[in-house]
Amino acid sequence: MNRLCIRLTGDETPLVQAEPDQVQELEGNYYIHPDCIDADRFETSDRIYNCPVKGTSYWVDVRTDRGYLNDICWIYPDPLPDYSRIAGWYGFYPTHRKYEIET
Repeated sequence: MNRLCIRLTGDETPLVQAEPDQVQELEGNYYIHPDCIDADRFETSDRIYNCPVKGTSYWVDVRTDRGYLNDICWIYPDPLPDYSRIAGWYGFYPTHRKYEIET
């Protein structure tokens, strides 16, 4: 994989840029190392999803010039033991109506 770049739909400014060693592909999704996330723009919500396989995740929103976009990605702060490698990494779907991913 080459460098990964995520842009909000209709915006040329990168939202996330990650080198290959900062990306994990798991179950068809991309997990991005937290060093690649702008903490000033991304905000972990209190909205959860309980995955029976990986554990509890929290939806993450992103702040834009026009306000917040909800559920841009998710994070497993403390996944179940078999998925400890994604603890604290941000999960992104490969396709999403709010952003585009280039690899």
